[in-house]
Amino acid sequence: MAERPAFENLPAHLPRGSDLLVALDIDGTLLGHDGSLSEGVREAVAEVDASGAHVVLATGRSIISVTPVLEQLGLRHGWAVCSNGAVTARLDPAAASGYELAEVITFDPEPPLRTLRGHLPDGLFAVEDLGQGFKVSAPFPAGELQGSVQVVDFAELCAAPASRVTLRAPDLDVDHFHEVVARTGLHGVSYAIGWTAWLDINPEGVSKASALEQVRAHLGVAPGASVAAGDGRNDIEMLGWAGLGVAMGGADGDTIAAADVTAAGVSQDGVVPLLQAVAGPGGR
Repeated sequence: MAERPAFENLPAHLPRGSDLLVALDIDGTLLGHDGSLSEGVREAVAEVDASGAHVVLATGRSIISVTPVLEQLGLRHGWAVCSNGAVTARLDPAAASGYELAEVITFDPEPPLRTLRGHLPDGLFAVEDLGQGFKVSAPFPAGELQGSVQVVDFAELCAAPASRVTLRAPDLDVDHFHEVVARTGLHGVSYAIGWTAWLDINPEGVSKASALEQVRAHLGVAPGASVAAGDGRNDIEMLGWAGLGVAMGGADGDTIAAADVTAAGVSQDGVVPLLQAVAGPGGR
């Protein structure tokens, strides 16, 4: 048997098995930037799951785009944190969808939508249509939104409480986009800027970390008995919350600063040594 690679910075005091929660971002952590899942990552996640640890996917993706990843990974029980913490699902193979919604946190999308449209009138706006897809002001670039995508007028986007609002500005570079968002003075919401000119807005105080804390308490896992891995700015709170926060190689400086250690990048399956160490010597 080939020697298992070591993750030297895994603290010896972290528990194993059912006393441990392992929170994993999806895009750029488990999946490559082209959406691919390597066999090495799939096997490593299976090892952690088999060890009895609680594997929780924690992502900005909507629940409808998380379920195919859960299927690829063979995760059918446990929990998933979606929409940057606004939606928490309990996995249930007996349910027709494969999950039951445990918590959905919404907010009034109209104030941020109107504020952002005032600064970026040519921006593309989307409001999550829970369990279905998105309502959008105009078509997004192909492949960027999953599920049903329905173009509606701006008033309809503003009309109902939402768990997440997304702004996309395909014609802006990221630096200019950052400047524009900073000028909007958004308040009363939580938000994170992505790798491209992409902004996700959630209810105030909601993050992957806030949802994971609720899951941790429900599972009876001790505070700090957790490992989290991620690569984006929407992972910053989660990495700080975890007992061991791991930033993927290639993450931006703020995300790396929030973590305890840095792994290799997703193209190198950087999360695999971490997961193998978490699974312990019983892993295959």
